[in-house]
Amino acid sequence: MPRRAWSLYAYKLIEPDEQLDLFACREVRLHLIERQLELAGHVDRTLCGGLLPAQPRWRSLSRELLRDSRLCPVCQATLEAHRRGERLSGFEV
Repeated sequence: MPRRAWSLYAYKLIEPDEQLDLFACREVRLHLIERQLELAGHVDRTLCGGLLPAQPRWRSLSRELLRDSRLCPVCQATLEAHRRGERLSGFEV
């Protein structure tokens, strides 16, 4: 099976808003989600395995945002695994 081309465009960033969702991360963190959801995957979860907020604020991912101190470390590690061609979920990091 050929390795998928990796691109920041394949991911979106979820920005926290003034009201943190009950079921999502309770910390003010930036989380990542794959833009193209896979049918066999968890469509309601971030890369780190957290639940999506009820009304997420989406943002395009850029290299500058990868250096943001608020970025979830597990989401970042999962993104780096994807970059290397590994298909880890946040549950395995």
